[in-house]
Amino acid sequence: MKEKTTKQHNIVVYSTLICPYCNAAKQLLKSKDLSYQEIRVDQDRQQRQIMMEKSGRTSVPQIFINEQHIGGFDDLNAMNRSGQLDQLLNL
Repeated sequence: MKEKTTKQHNIVVYSTLICPYCNAAKQLLKSKDLSYQEIRVDQDRQQRQIMMEKSGRTSVPQIFINEQHIGGFDDLNAMNRSGQLDQLLNL
């Protein structure tokens, strides 16, 4: 059995309430027992602007791990399937 990592990761998910890809991204992170900060850009226009400046994208979700822009759900899922996500997180 793999030992759980004790290293904390700064994971930020910019999302909206009704976005199915946001929910899928959050579920994927939860399935790995990873905690994250969710920033709802549908409730805060300023946060949406910050997200767009940081990511260069207007769509949600936008995911950042340790200040590194991962992209959206498709990007996160591809990293997970290839093993890159576990490498990034030292899992």
